[in-house]
Amino acid sequence: MARNKYPEETVARILDAAQRLFLEKGYDQTTIQDIVDQLGGLTKGAVYHHFKSKEEILDAVGDRMFLQNNPFEAVRRRTDLNGLQKLREAIRLNQADSAAASVTVQSIPITRNPRILVEMIESNRRILTPYYLELLEEGNRDGSLHTDYPRELAELIPLLTSLWLLPSVFPATKAQARRKFDFLADMLARMGVPLVDDETRRLIDEFFARIPDGVYADEPAGL
Repeated sequence: MARNKYPEETVARILDAAQRLFLEKGYDQTTIQDIVDQLGGLTKGAVYHHFKSKEEILDAVGDRMFLQNNPFEAVRRRTDLNGLQKLREAIRLNQADSAAASVTVQSIPITRNPRILVEMIESNRRILTPYYLELLEEGNRDGSLHTDYPRELAELIPLLTSLWLLPSVFPATKAQARRKFDFLADMLARMGVPLVDDETRRLIDEFFARIPDGVYADEPAGL
């Protein structure tokens, strides 16, 4: 078999096709064969050479969409915003990206896969924590934030807004998961980081409204 001289291009083609199909048809309705059919000559074996499963493809699509429209990069050099405003604006930009939000919602069930879950935690630590730390420290310097724990919160916020909310890790109803955001807002405010304002709450409510029935439990989860 001839060796692929341009693996990055192949991966990009796979992700382009998968992203388009996931947004048009949905993850559950898209098969690997559907993706192959969009690739003009590539085989199913070529897809599996780069990705072990459809779950891994969705995970890669989500990561790429975030990096292509990175809300932290969009705000970090703005001089008209202080540290707190940059954090809030990054959240707003992220939630305003409806395509990325759709993929995020579709990704919730695949976190039952331990490999995907571990990769998500690692990605949060490697990518999100440094951004949060930078803006938390900036907020402390400009006076918009007052926390003694910027490094600890930079590690904790991505963890709580992802792992803690996953029904595959902590089974809950949608209402219970939404309540965790209220807890997080209260905790952060007490730690000198009033991150969650009315606009953020509205965006969070819109995000949860996108989540289809069946993703979270129908009945209150037991302890």
